[in-house]
Amino acid sequence: MATVGINIPAAEVRDDARVKRPARGLTQRAYLNAFAALLDHAVKGGVMAVVTPILVTGLGNSLFGVWQIVSRLVTYMQAADGRPTQALKWVIAHSQASEDHEAKRRHVGSALGVWLLFLPVLLLMSALLVWAAPLVAKVPEEMHATVRLTCVLLAVNFLLTQLVLLPEAVLRGMNLGYKRMGLQAGLSVVGGALSVGALYAGGGLVGQAWAQVILGVLTGVLFLLVVKKFVPWFGFARPTFAEVRSFLRLSVWYFIWTFVHRFILASDIVILGFVASASAVTTYTLTGFAGMTLMSVVTTLLGAVVPGLGGVIGQKQYERAAALRKEMMTVSWLTLAGMGSTILLWNRSFVHLWVGAEHYAGLWPNLLIVVMIVQFMFIRNDAYVIDLTLQLREKVVVGALAAALSIGLSALLIPRLGIAGLCAGMIVGRLALTLSYPFLVRKHLGLPRARGAMGAVRPAATMGIMFAASAYLGQTLLAGNWAVWLLSVGASFALALALALFVGLGEDLRRPLVKRLMMLGTLRHAR
Repeated sequence: MATVGINIPAAEVRDDARVKRPARGLTQRAYLNAFAALLDHAVKGGVMAVVTPILVTGLGNSLFGVWQIVSRLVTYMQAADGRPTQALKWVIAHSQASEDHEAKRRHVGSALGVWLLFLPVLLLMSALLVWAAPLVAKVPEEMHATVRLTCVLLAVNFLLTQLVLLPEAVLRGMNLGYKRMGLQAGLSVVGGALSVGALYAGGGLVGQAWAQVILGVLTGVLFLLVVKKFVPWFGFARPTFAEVRSFLRLSVWYFIWTFVHRFILASDIVILGFVASASAVTTYTLTGFAGMTLMSVVTTLLGAVVPGLGGVIGQKQYERAAALRKEMMTVSWLTLAGMGSTILLWNRSFVHLWVGAEHYAGLWPNLLIVVMIVQFMFIRNDAYVIDLTLQLREKVVVGALAAALSIGLSALLIPRLGIAGLCAGMIVGRLALTLSYPFLVRKHLGLPRARGAMGAVRPAATMGIMFAASAYLGQTLLAGNWAVWLLSVGASFALALALALFVGLGEDLRRPLVKRLMMLGTLRHAR
């Protein structure tokens, strides 16, 4: 199948022998990116852990659920902006070894042009979301104006931040995400302070939206300063008509994919709120908080290596790319097995200590939320690789099918099973992606057909047993205070990680992983 996307001129790609980066350089950047991003996510998670119970108490159970629904609704606007930042990041990653900086500036100019082309679509979709928000959230008529004003402010914030994300996309595409180390962490603290301040000022939902607008503007200004400092070539150049057309073709596929992705990832809260209630959304959100944190951590680890992988694929080093993908899968599995088991053991205690036992959804929702997140993370691994090949057509078609199945099944099961029905519908619907994406990766990288799935049996069986045992034991364990909970979580995670490493992984998977960890230790010592 022909590549869908940017046609990189031959002059932009140098001979493989000259552009091949040492593994040490790629590993070092991945290590620095991972450290920076994990720092950002740790601070963000800590801020959310502190701010969320304050918002639940201040807004009330129902109104907090409304805030979650409206916030999630606005994310659907990502499906109407043409995804120029997404396309720009992968195009820059694909051609990061190029020394033709003028061509890269034309890529940035193409991204800006695509954003302007999609602006009318964005405005139309924002108007539809503003009108629909109070209906989806099922608020009384006297609150319709408040909910719609909240949605307007969040939509304005989205429009502003999409522009300022262009520089950030360049930074990440160049595999220099670590250069903003600590900046996002500091902004998370500022955002938490703004949210709490708006609450105590009596701003309600509208005040929370204003806090997001202020945070978005501040983020844009600071990101622009960082990119100008560390990417000297950054700027806008006027692209040719052919370049804009090529970029637009790629962006359209990202546009369709993001629309599908929003339904795959963000439809859970909207469906639950529409079919059940805002209070059910609050219970689901609070029970799933630890699991969503797990997803953020694994996404961070992936984000650390994906830009470097883009450079490898751009140089057509497909065997090396396949080895890196296998390593990504192994690291993801190990992290998910260790952290997922720990969450299943201690999430009931966490919710009890954090916001109250009445907000814990129960054993089956707790287990299925973790399984749903684990499934999605493996899907995302392969989705990233497919993105880097710039060949999206089949990925988008299968994704649309999976999204339709997930939404339909969830809507049918929620009235019967509640939150557990939502998760079961999502898991079954996404099986189409679980089964097809590995095949697409091998196809786009020109690799031979896999010899079989026997290599995955041992890790899958180990994870299944660990999750089942942890979910059962988690219903009998209850930490009495935060000190006991923290000690228990630390000990459980260490034990789960050791079991996963030495029981779940064979020597062929464990040896490269240990070797990589030793290399990271050497790099850290050298620094």
